[in-house]
Amino acid sequence: MSAVEPSARIIPATAPIVREKAVVRDFKPAIGLGAFAVLGLLLFGLGSRTGSTTFRLSTDSDRIQLAAVVLDVRVVTTVVTVLLFALALVALYFGYRARKTPIWLSAIYAVLFLVAFLTWAAAGATIPLPGLLVGAVAVSAPLIFGALGGVISERAGVVNVAIEGQLLAGAFASAVVASITRQPVLGLFAATIAGVLVSLVLATFSIRYLVDQVIVGVVLNVLVVGLTSFFFSTLLSPNEALLNTPPRFPQFPIPLLSEIPLIGPVFFRQTVIVYVMYVAVAVVWFALFKTKWGLRLRAVGEHPQAADTVGINVNRSRFWNVCLAGAIAGFGGAYFTLGSVGGFNKEMTAGAGFIALAAVIFGRWDPIRATLAALLFGFASNLQSVLSIVGSPVPSEFLLMLPYLVTIFAVAGLVGQVRGPAASGKPYIKS
Repeated sequence: MSAVEPSARIIPATAPIVREKAVVRDFKPAIGLGAFAVLGLLLFGLGSRTGSTTFRLSTDSDRIQLAAVVLDVRVVTTVVTVLLFALALVALYFGYRARKTPIWLSAIYAVLFLVAFLTWAAAGATIPLPGLLVGAVAVSAPLIFGALGGVISERAGVVNVAIEGQLLAGAFASAVVASITRQPVLGLFAATIAGVLVSLVLATFSIRYLVDQVIVGVVLNVLVVGLTSFFFSTLLSPNEALLNTPPRFPQFPIPLLSEIPLIGPVFFRQTVIVYVMYVAVAVVWFALFKTKWGLRLRAVGEHPQAADTVGINVNRSRFWNVCLAGAIAGFGGAYFTLGSVGGFNKEMTAGAGFIALAAVIFGRWDPIRATLAALLFGFASNLQSVLSIVGSPVPSEFLLMLPYLVTIFAVAGLVGQVRGPAASGKPYIKS
């Protein structure tokens, strides 16, 4: 019997196989934070201002009055600029070690930059903080509904670019129905149905006829803008008293909770639509991650072949969940006419649907995170109005761009490497 040569020795089956793990370093968050730190240095250094800024923490109607906070502009901007560079270095360290940049670091960074910017921009003036935050929640309400609809739709595997059209259709339908019936609740039902109708078209073309989902969404947005603008000019404007004077929901302060300093006026002196929004965020999160429906929804958007194997009708599940997403977004569109502005105007959503879509991406397709992202974008939108009132030296053109700049920075600079649902945007053909 011949001896086995060394080169032909058999490795025992029990020998461990060592695989080297690939190291992925993500420096995108660090670059974004560093860029804004440099921007802060230039802004606060070259545009140095003196004096102090007063932040009011209570309204005149609050039972508990909090003392105003006065901040020295030069001290705050100097200290915060140093801290911004320090946090950018921390993010660089996380990226070098191939670790995910913690969300708390980005949150602290954003708060510090915001405090310094407000202190600098409103030097010598007073900023009513409750009013700023109340306005932010008001602007964020339709964004949050739109983001929830986007999360559901994309988790099901359908890219929902038509959020803008769903919001606008909901605003139009709620204004007309509430004006005719004088019942804002019926206006909410009409807004929900309008959002479902827009989603039916999206689902039919993208799921049944396999048309590109992004193209269908863009076409639907243009279609809804055209139809609502046409009906506004031909029907609503000549008959404004009958068709475009919807009754708005009054504010309903919640006892005890509405008296909490600062928090109470912001979150608990709102309309019914905002309170429904709170419930909707919690329900969507729970249903998505804690129920059988949510498991099936995520399955058809992540691995439709596997879902089909266990007996889930993929296309039917996608179809009805896209309709549900449209219902939520359409409901949010009613806030424009029944909770905020009052009457319907041409293109009154002003790109809110696209910002909601950005909130979905920034929130990593998670209802809670998408809600926080929508609140951030709503705060930026309301901030430009407040800064205009206090006489900020920032050019008005920049203030108008502020919410969109924040959107771009958040998605491009803070998100880092993210992966959406694997089958999102891909039609499923049963083999």
